[in-house]
Amino acid sequence: MTATPHSHGEHTEQRLMDVEIKASYAEDLLDSLNQLVARQQEQIDLLLREVSRLRQRGEPEPAAGGVRDPRDELPPHY
Repeated sequence: MTATPHSHGEHTEQRLMDVEIKASYAEDLLDSLNQLVARQQEQIDLLLREVSRLRQRGEPEPAAGGVRDPRDELPPHY
């Protein structure tokens, strides 16, 4: 069975449509992922601000190499 020019053209057109459909799905997925990343970045920024605010509210961090009281820390089994 030999392929006629007409059937070859139809096959090429079908393949082109399949590629266009896949490209459309890939574009939609990319848009969705971009929106997700943007939302995650907003959440990260919010959390960083919250951590900063909590640090300012809390006690100052001990200086590096400062003396620490072991009674202030719970043992690992608690």
